[in-house]
Amino acid sequence: MSLKSIALSTLALTLIIAVRYVLIAWMTHALIWRRKSQTTAGTRLNRDWPKAATIRHELKLSLLSSWIYALPAAVGLEAWKHGATQVYLDVDRYGVWWLVASGLIYLVVQDAYYYWLHRVMHHPALFRWTHSGHHRSRQPTAFASFSFDWTEAALNAWLLPAMAFVIPIHPAVILTLLTLATVAAVLNHSGAEVLPPWMVKGRVGDWLITASHHSIHHIHYRKNFGLYFRFWDRLMGTDTMAR
Repeated sequence: MSLKSIALSTLALTLIIAVRYVLIAWMTHALIWRRKSQTTAGTRLNRDWPKAATIRHELKLSLLSSWIYALPAAVGLEAWKHGATQVYLDVDRYGVWWLVASGLIYLVVQDAYYYWLHRVMHHPALFRWTHSGHHRSRQPTAFASFSFDWTEAALNAWLLPAMAFVIPIHPAVILTLLTLATVAAVLNHSGAEVLPPWMVKGRVGDWLITASHHSIHHIHYRKNFGLYFRFWDRLMGTDTMAR
């Protein structure tokens, strides 16, 4: 594993991450905010129509975050090529059941890590340096899903690649997790709730974080810190659905 190979992998992954982000965010934004009819798909959460200045800010930070996320992923990729990670290709090695179990373990660990990191970043002494860029979007758009200060991106980017050195995982599970993370982040920052009210107010919304839940965080900074699940918010008394 050489610095040159890591640099090349970082460049390739940066392009992949950036293009994926722009395409998914743009398509989601275009589908939800219907400019010609001035309506939104689903329940509108943002008070105002998305501003071009807000989207430009979100794009700038998101494209910066792309290479920061790409670097530890590139290290993990190159390490895998040399057999230094727990990423495996043969499904029979651990069985089909482990595909599901490993995916759930990664989700639960990531969710717990982000909840506590998120709360720490909101500490007055750290907020300006770690999380203020994201919160410039008081009424976020789908483009805010990846809009992080470089410090926040760095604190987040290492977790999943590091876990791959310890907990066996199949590439198909990695791709599934990355897809779920992207879709959840884009939808939860879209400024509209695309899920029907019966889901948001029912069992799904009781346990999973949706746009209705996360949009409150951009208004009330001390509430709703979770990533995927409402478990930690409920346990620590930081959960609310009141706007």
